[in-house]
Amino acid sequence: MADFFSKRFGKNVWITRHARESMLHRNVDADTLERLIEEGEIKRRDEVSLWVFMHIQGRADNLICAAMVEQAAVIVKTVMINWELEDET
Repeated sequence: MADFFSKRFGKNVWITRHARESMLHRNVDADTLERLIEEGEIKRRDEVSLWVFMHIQGRADNLICAAMVEQAAVIVKTVMINWELEDET
């Protein structure tokens, strides 16, 4: 069973064990992750791999980022803090 359904992506979202451990270690709860996925800025690496990131007010460890794969469902592979968007020039 999926962890939740993303209205933004129109797909079920699955959170890997590694992502759950990253969330716990980085103090990111499920509500914050869902908000991140639904409202964050998207940076695509290719057709299936992407990062969703946003600044969360009240946190000192921003940007918060979810590395994900989008296919039939959205898979959250890991969650990061203090993330930096790399400029592709």
